[in-house]
Amino acid sequence: MSATRYRRFLKLCEEWPRDETKKGRDLGTFLGQRVASAFREGENTQISDPEKCDQMYESLARINGNIYRERFPRVRDTSFTGVTAEECKVLLSGSVQQSMDEEKKGLWKTLMEKFSKSSDDVPEKPAEK
Repeated sequence: MSATRYRRFLKLCEEWPRDETKKGRDLGTFLGQRVASAFREGENTQISDPEKCDQMYESLARINGNIYRERFPRVRDTSFTGVTAEECKVLLSGSVQQSMDEEKKGLWKTLMEKFSKSSDDVPEKPAEK
């Protein structure tokens, strides 16, 4: 029975959409990692709580199938802030996140990184006894 569950989860992971703008940070990647850790032995993995496993699969399958989106359609495609889904996608992309991290560093750290020697150029200090 665990082999069937494992195959169902693998199929769900393959069908789950990946957001290429969020490499390593999107829900599809996280889901794949969780399935890999939960089924470490593949089809031979012994599941301690099969009912909970089945409930989790069914919930994820409903989300992936847009069941709730169809059942509860949105009046507008904006959030409470007024930002559209496309604008949110751009703001959460990896390139924008990286540029925001650069801005957080501050001027001094940015200059120090640009003008300091790389760690390969600096000779190691001899060990003190």
